[in-house]
Amino acid sequence: MHKILHIAPMNYAGVPYSFYDMHRKCGDYSRIITFHKNERDFPEDICLQWPLPRFKAASFWRKKKVSFREKVSSLESAPGNSTPPEFKPRNKPEAWYFSISDFLRKNAVERLIEEYNLNDFEIIHYDAGLDFFRNSSQALKWKKQGKKIVCCYYGSDLRTRGIIKELDRLSDLNITSEYDHLAMKKDLHYLFYPYDPTELPEKSLVENDEVTVVHSPTNRKYKGTELIISVIERIKRERKIRFILLENVPRKDVLRIKSQSDICIDQVGGSMGGTGYGKAGIETIGIGIPTITNMTKDYENWLPENPFVVANNAGELYNRLNELIESKDLREAIGRKGMEWLKKYHGYESVNKRLYELYKENNIV
Repeated sequence: MHKILHIAPMNYAGVPYSFYDMHRKCGDYSRIITFHKNERDFPEDICLQWPLPRFKAASFWRKKKVSFREKVSSLESAPGNSTPPEFKPRNKPEAWYFSISDFLRKNAVERLIEEYNLNDFEIIHYDAGLDFFRNSSQALKWKKQGKKIVCCYYGSDLRTRGIIKELDRLSDLNITSEYDHLAMKKDLHYLFYPYDPTELPEKSLVENDEVTVVHSPTNRKYKGTELIISVIERIKRERKIRFILLENVPRKDVLRIKSQSDICIDQVGGSMGGTGYGKAGIETIGIGIPTITNMTKDYENWLPENPFVVANNAGELYNRLNELIESKDLREAIGRKGMEWLKKYHGYESVNKRLYELYKENNIV
């Protein structure tokens, strides 16, 4: 049994927590510490509930930084470019902010380490590649104590913020669950993120009067929601369908509504959301619902036994939707394939086995 600690800014879509849950159910001892409370109904282990600055100036500055990253991301993440973006304060006020924040957290982190015996852990996973402190001072202390450091990147952490140089130098293993990251950082290893489908409701056996299409974006811009809505409106002018847009809905209700739907659209033509699928897509294929998403041709060919319906633009989305709307048999066949694929590639046992292979290859265990 190994002692594995996860540290995450937030329980993004429940994925960091699933790693923690996987460790425990596969025989290791684990805890996960999150800095900020996820506003959606995902479970937590130890949540520090540190406040996020939400006043107008802070929100404006975050949006401005994302906009800046979008302008340079296409160059930095181009195929074959293995130099990832690197986080740097953009000006002196931002540098002062992180310096002051690190100072104010110091005592709280020291109490946390003592209360939960965090120095006893052997492997430290930094989910999103971020330490308690922006200068990575706690990671440096643990590295000197002989701890093994793992950085795991999930999405916009690498695309919009970039690596934290100090932590990257300390890391013994870098993993990602995002295919497009592999072109951004040469030492990244791909790992399907773990998922336990037992939380999902069974697909409703009641047949809908109209084919029902569902879309549940956490960020409209990242998921291409406006494009999706425009295609749905075009189809609505030609045939009867029902479209459900799920936003700011409690998680249990999201899963219930998805289980009563016929088709899901995860993302198509979004900006900065990467390509492929996320938690929303995992949930719907796990229920047995055919799920549409965008993928580059390389990604589509790389993904083993790809269970998704691929659409990369408005025309392809229009065609794929019509094919699924017209054929109940096609929807059911794709739905069955998705459920089987999820267990095979995202199941706890298979993900944990691959993770331990990476641990051994990098002298972590």
